[in-house]
Amino acid sequence: MNTYVSEVKKSWGNTAAYKEYEQKTASYSEADFKNSAEKLNSVFAMFAECKSKGNTPDSEPAQALVKELQSTITQSFYTCTEDVLKGLGIMYTADERFKENIDKHGAGTAEFISKAIELHCK
Repeated sequence: MNTYVSEVKKSWGNTAAYKEYEQKTASYSEADFKNSAEKLNSVFAMFAECKSKGNTPDSEPAQALVKELQSTITQSFYTCTEDVLKGLGIMYTADERFKENIDKHGAGTAEFISKAIELHCK
């Protein structure tokens, strides 16, 4: 975890989003962090279910989940603007660690989310 924290600080430590994250989570307990992570994983699981039901990334259910993801990130961590969301969508497939973690919910989930975000942000 410390590796990820230092990597995130190095990459985004000077951004407004990171500063907002630090402020928002300054008083978080371990349980608060766990709860936030569980909420995020719940959204990833909903994407996997959406995909498994035959929905496409441009479908209404998938697009509603993009909004849910954006809202969850904003509520728990920092304001997830369209630009931030677009970057996350790219990172979910470009960074194998993210892809592997998200695909634990179902093979191809990261790609499905990434495409749904891409379509949403057009």
